[in-house]
Amino acid sequence: MNYILKMSLRNLGRNKRRSVLSAFAISVGTALLLFMSATIRGEMRGSLDLTINLRTGHLQIHAEDYKDENMSLKRQDMIEAPLEISNQIDDIPQVKAASPRLNISGIIAYKNETVGVQVLGIDPPSVANAMYKEGLVFGEFLTPDDREGVLIGLPLAESLNLYPGDSIDLILNTSEGDTDEQRFTIRGVYTTNTPGYDKATILMPLEKAQTISRTENFASMIYILLHEMDDTAAVKAAINAPGYIVEDWEELNKLIIIVEQLSNAMMFFFNLMVLGVTSTVIMNTLLMAVYERTREIGILGALGLKGRQIRSLFLIEATLLAIGGVIIGLAIGVPLVLYFSQTGFFIGDVGISANSGFMFGTAIYPYPTIGDVISVSIAALLITILSGYYPASQASKLEPVEALHTNN
Repeated sequence: MNYILKMSLRNLGRNKRRSVLSAFAISVGTALLLFMSATIRGEMRGSLDLTINLRTGHLQIHAEDYKDENMSLKRQDMIEAPLEISNQIDDIPQVKAASPRLNISGIIAYKNETVGVQVLGIDPPSVANAMYKEGLVFGEFLTPDDREGVLIGLPLAESLNLYPGDSIDLILNTSEGDTDEQRFTIRGVYTTNTPGYDKATILMPLEKAQTISRTENFASMIYILLHEMDDTAAVKAAINAPGYIVEDWEELNKLIIIVEQLSNAMMFFFNLMVLGVTSTVIMNTLLMAVYERTREIGILGALGLKGRQIRSLFLIEATLLAIGGVIIGLAIGVPLVLYFSQTGFFIGDVGISANSGFMFGTAIYPYPTIGDVISVSIAALLITILSGYYPASQASKLEPVEALHTNN
């Protein structure tokens, strides 16, 4: 077997340019697949993280018939005495924050422009608002007793040319089925780097939001964040909220989970296409080698080398090309993925609405996993080796007498 390996190495070295180009094709395919897998995984992971942090939480308590997209203010669709319930949940060790939130549909009027928005009533001191506090660009954060202040998102502020201290008129729906209008002062401008959300969401202290919407002592939901996502089931079982529904992040984000599964399926077919092109290159390389070495194969057969040994010769060449290509591909792909996983790459505003059920930031951060490295490497190796089977079989079937009479 050692002499077959030596012959394979020698044969690859006889046409270095072709061997290098073939290995390069494998390495590019491997690096591309690794980068694409990490990018899609990172995109879906980022979307889920943003949706959990901005809309659903790891857990959410709400009335049975409440739907976030409808923003109903009917008493039967809301939670009564939400602060008392959230304070009880805060005592659970795995809970990072439990905070009532009130969703109100409204319109912002400024000069001659009007914009439809969602007003979110929040409990300002809650840890659940860390993302807004950390993303404060201008001005100051809200206080619980502020009766005239709001926070607006950076894209909305830029589109209307608004700054802290400016006044806007808000027209909001009420629980009585009518609307109320009041002038508010912009206390600050925030960004979560989620354009679809930031340009459509105004933050207001919970008590003021309850007063203007006529929903005193009621909230749309109790939003719960955990220290660890893995504790979701345990905390859900520990929550005591009779008369209300407790849903976890999987139930609240079914659409994202389905899209992620579809993305994985699409990635599988994309992998097949890229590896299919790569396998074609390898097959062509080995077929050319068979054609050029027909006389040599005849000599080997005449010297007693059996068909299975000749087949092994070409399969080992394919294997060596595959191993070399995959190693180079990993040497290119892994550092590339690790670099962009830290820096990300900018995609800007993709035009996704805040009510679409998806949250997309302005950048994608690829998410590398050992599983992707292993699966991509094994797939590239297997398909490359299999692509060499046909040329190897053709070589093993050559009759020594016929092969010796060729000029190749």
